[in-house]
This record gives sequence, structure tokens and C-alpha cells, in this order.
Amino acid sequence: MSEVLREIDELRQGLPDRTRLRDEDVLKDLALALESSPVLRRLPATEALLEDLRTFTPGSRMEATKQHINSQRDPHVFSLFDASYFPSLGLDWLTYETLPTDPHLVERYASNTLPVNVVGRTRGFASRVVVALFPENHLDGIQEPDDVIFYFIDKFVERHRRITRLMIDEVMAPGSFPTIQQASGKQIEQAATWWVRLHEYHHRHGDMPIPEFLAAKKAKPLAGLEELRVDVSGMLTCLDDERLPRQEARTAFEFILAERLLRYAVEGIPRPNYDAVASQVLFTYLVQHEGIRLHEDRIVLLPGLTSVLRDFLGAIRRIEAGIHDRPLEAVREELLAFTRRYTDYDPAVRDYRHIPYFAQIKQRLGV
Repeated sequence: MSEVLREIDELRQGLPDRTRLRDEDVLKDLALALESSPVLRRLPATEALLEDLRTFTPGSRMEATKQHINSQRDPHVFSLFDASYFPSLGLDWLTYETLPTDPHLVERYASNTLPVNVVGRTRGFASRVVVALFPENHLDGIQEPDDVIFYFIDKFVERHRRITRLMIDEVMAPGSFPTIQQASGKQIEQAATWWVRLHEYHHRHGDMPIPEFLAAKKAKPLAGLEELRVDVSGMLTCLDDERLPRQEARTAFEFILAERLLRYAVEGIPRPNYDAVASQVLFTYLVQHEGIRLHEDRIVLLPGLTSVLRDFLGAIRRIEAGIHDRPLEAVREELLAFTRRYTDYDPAVRDYRHIPYFAQIKQRLGV
């Protein structure tokens, strides 16, 4: 397999920049190179990609490649990618291993999510920011309902250890997250697996699900609010669904809360991304409604936290339920107004300011 990865890394170096990836001559030359490779040409993943490269036109779907991936006939992904938020991806290969999870979780909260660990990859997948792979990240830019969505759990676990655990130790009041602080590596891996499954399930449920309302929620604050909606829904699922094993559910609850409240809060400084905006909304809402408080520069989780999380989710749901009898733009404006109450928007630069508390934390901890 190392020879496969090495050869693909060499081929990707010869590709033009993203603006020319769809050019007919570029695709033709790439197909010829793959056909000429004794290492690559007979691999099923290569055969699927070759079929698509020969027939690709702008607007067409990479049918053979997507079918190879969706069927999971082997644990390999090979494609030509073009994703603005994953700029490292181009011509790349991935080999993965799937992870087990709770049967009730898989059945009750079904989605096309595939949590995996990466066991082999070319250079593009080595980037830390590439923690997932979505169907629209391929050259065709298309996602169909049955397309598999990959989450790279080993990267979630590494990120949790490197950033979130440090923040728990340095930012939270002692004993705030007792379950994940004592959890083993396998337990943290399982919690991350639960998170991504619940995340994708809740995106696709509710009054304004994704992808149906993706265009309406593309603006940074609304994208952040959507991420927050699904993650708070996931947290409460862990608490409320008694058919889920209690210890694992508690670990997943703490894991999601810690990631959303702490790690995302320091992302994007000095210009918050949509995940950081979501954490601003959550932090400010919890402070104002007595779910958390700051004491001597540490965050204290208050007894009413769960109730405040329920109220928060209820507020978003009530607004989104208006889509059934109000114009989309009216509902969208109400969602925007909700985010403005809990964020710090700078009209001069037309962007959001970070909460000073987390900017200081980021500088102090170097995360």
C-alpha cells in the first residue's frame, strides 16, 4: 500500500491549481497517467475513478466513484477532490477501518454517517483540518441522499487530547467533566463516534432540516446556530434516551458539551468561523440564563445547566416551526435576531468579535 500512496502523491504534484481541475485536457492527462500505472490501474477504486474521469463534464456526477464508496466493497476512497474549506485535498487516497457502535444508536438515529479511523492516506488527508469527508467535496460537488459521509474519529480523539483536555484542566472548575476526564482512549473514541452519528441524524430532522434548508442557513451566524441546534439535540438525546447504555451516554454528553463549549470557542481567533460563533452563542446564553458562571476565571457548570439547554433548544425549535405558516425570510430574520442577542457583531468590519475571555485563554494556553 505504501507504493500506492507514494505514486498518488507524485501524481498530485503534477496537477494544476483548483481553477483548472475540470478542464477536459487535465482530466484526460490524469486518466492516461492512471491507466499507465502498473501499481494503480487494476485497483477497484482506480477503475471507478477512471470511468468518471473519462466521462466527466461540469454538472455531472461521479457515479462510479460514489458507487464504489457507498457500497463499501473495500475500505478505500480514491478521487479527485475540490473543497474550498479543505484546500489540501486534490488527487487523494484514503484507507480506513470502520468503528463499532451501539446497535440502538445505529437503528434509532440512522444516517449515512460512517465513523472511521484512518489507516493509510496520501498527503491531502494528512491535514489536521480534514476531519471529515463529505460527498460534495469530490470534483462533482454533488451530494445525494444515499452518499456516505465519513468522519475521521482518530483526528477527533487527537484534537480532543491536544486542545479540549487541556482546556478542561485549565478553564473548568474541578470536577466539571468527571466522566471524560477518567475515560480511556477507547471510551473517548466511542464518545466521538456517538457524537458524529447524532450530529448527522439531527441535521436531517426538525422543521428546517439540512440539506433542504442549507441555502437559508449558509450565513455564518445561521450555520453556527444550526451546528449548535444539532449538537444540543445530541446532548439531550444522550440524557433522555434510556435505551442507550447510561455510562456511554454520559461520556458522550460530556464530550459533546466540552467540544462545543470550549474547543470551538477558540477556533478562528481573531476572526471567528461559524463554529466559534456557535460557541459564543452557547456560552453567552448559558451565562445569561444561569446554566454556567465564571468564578475566578474558571467556568462553573450550574445545577440548572440541563434545563437551560432544553430551553435553548426549545427557543430555536419554536422559531423554526414558523416555517410552516410564515415566509422563509421572516423565519430567517428571527433566527438572525436570536444569534445577535448572544454574539458581539462588529458592523465596521462586518464580522464577529471573539469573546475576550476565550481570546485570553487561547493566548495563555497556546491552543
